[in-house]
Amino acid sequence: MNAGYLARRLLAVMVVLLIVSLTVFAITLILPGNAAVMILGEYATADQLKALEEQLGLNRPWHVQYLSWIGSILTGDWGMSMRLSVPVGGLIAEAFWRSAALAVAALVTVTLIAIPLGVIAALRRGTLTDLLISVFAYLGTAVPEFVTATLLLVFLASPERGWFPAGGFTPFGESPGGFLYHMVLPALTLSLILTAHIARQVRSEMSDVLGSDYVRAARLKGLSEFTVVRRHALRNALAPAVAVISLDVGYLLGGIIVVEEVFAWPGLGRLIIYALQNRDLPVIQAATLVLAAVYALSNLVSDLVIASLDPRVRYA
Repeated sequence: MNAGYLARRLLAVMVVLLIVSLTVFAITLILPGNAAVMILGEYATADQLKALEEQLGLNRPWHVQYLSWIGSILTGDWGMSMRLSVPVGGLIAEAFWRSAALAVAALVTVTLIAIPLGVIAALRRGTLTDLLISVFAYLGTAVPEFVTATLLLVFLASPERGWFPAGGFTPFGESPGGFLYHMVLPALTLSLILTAHIARQVRSEMSDVLGSDYVRAARLKGLSEFTVVRRHALRNALAPAVAVISLDVGYLLGGIIVVEEVFAWPGLGRLIIYALQNRDLPVIQAATLVLAAVYALSNLVSDLVIASLDPRVRYA
């Protein structure tokens, strides 16, 4: 890997996170309502509100508040939750790993299913198999995640069937089987939508590559179809698909918020909703910054994978 290319990409990630931190901090400042009022209640006296604002530092200039906040973040002190009175770092870490379990399960499922589906559809263009996969892809990308989640609840978690729990959570340390059992439906909801999207992308890219001159030349050399697909076609078709997968991480982060709320999964998305409802500023700021960091790093990883698949990228 070219060191200069890697350094440029890391610098870009740092700039993006700086811009996101400024944006998040600015948005929390202009949110309607007053954090002190949310904590003490509407019947709090002016003196009580003033004392709490001084305690929380809300009466300081915005740039002083921002520098204090970002400095604390960099040193590992994420502050205290205004509503729960517990360290924000612990809240974020606990919720993050629960959301990460959903995201990893969805991405692994998508990688194992979507890429083979796209390749099969491209190899069987114009057949019934291609038609069925294309219909699945169109339906999957058109149906929102909350509709998919509702359908899964109706057909797989209804009282009549009860094959899976309709919601809730069991800690992994308490019962690994219960943890996985509760994770099936939310992970399946995310997987269905992403699988449809990526299968469609792989099918499109693979179809273009299979019609290229170098693939025809490989076939004229007498190579088997398996060798042509594996060595020449698949490698070149995967680079755009990897870029799409990294972009889908952003969609996955947004989808997790909806899915976690529907299935009562106590992850980062549900924590953000709680923090927004209660105007818990430290939690909102830290959670949003974590989501931005995950998205930026996923794009960095995808760029490195694409550069390894196509060496020309790192010099572009």
